[in-house]
Amino acid sequence: MSALIVIPARYASTRYPGKPLVPLRGAGGAARTLIERSWRAACEVPGVDRVVVATDDDRIRDAAERFGAEVVMTSTECANGTERCAEAHAALGGGYEIVVNLQGDAPLTPPWFVSDLITGLRADAGAEVATPVLRCDGRALNGFLEDRAAGRVGGTTAVFDRHRHALYFSKEVIPYTSARYGDGDATPVFHHVGVYAYRAQALAACPGLEAGPLEGLEGLEQLRFLENGRAVLCVEVEARGRQFWELNNPEDVPRLEAMMKEMGIA
Repeated sequence: MSALIVIPARYASTRYPGKPLVPLRGAGGAARTLIERSWRAACEVPGVDRVVVATDDDRIRDAAERFGAEVVMTSTECANGTERCAEAHAALGGGYEIVVNLQGDAPLTPPWFVSDLITGLRADAGAEVATPVLRCDGRALNGFLEDRAAGRVGGTTAVFDRHRHALYFSKEVIPYTSARYGDGDATPVFHHVGVYAYRAQALAACPGLEAGPLEGLEGLEQLRFLENGRAVLCVEVEARGRQFWELNNPEDVPRLEAMMKEMGIA
């Protein structure tokens, strides 16, 4: 199956305006924007036919073209990254069997997360969408709990059934556990990684699906599929020693830079 990666990026983020153009300093001291680091991560994924940045903002387009990315301009009316991916795929003439939405706020996404995701979707004929989940160790879970206690959203968690089909996604930490964990301990909480792979027909149908109350409350676009009875496959991925974090708030910048320095990412 042919595969396209789309990196949706918008300037007017409610929580963090201009986020795609925020510079992040790597281990070697080089400062690269968030969108460039996300694009570089996408380009490392094996077996993908094409990588594009999808935006509605000239500043992001200009920055992306300067570092060599292919850019597709999309409408300011796109409500979320999924709709922007659908519009970008249509603008390219369609033709890709799997479209990956690699959100532009996750520059530490390892390439095997995406390749495992594509493999999982190909293997599960009943799933229309697939997304990776990463079992939290104690360090990650405690970071989530600290963020929530401070009133910040530190990430999204997922719960799923025995067939790995999603039951729910939340910005709260679910499922509840009263236990306390050391940094290296495995926990029952799964961090939802903000990457999606869609079958082309499911992606094309998404803008026509009715947004439900849960999507509105959580602000999570993947809930639209669940609220409309569409199967979302959760593919468990392994960190392989890599740390993972998303850029959700300005406070995440030093955290990401410390992780890149620790992992030697320039």
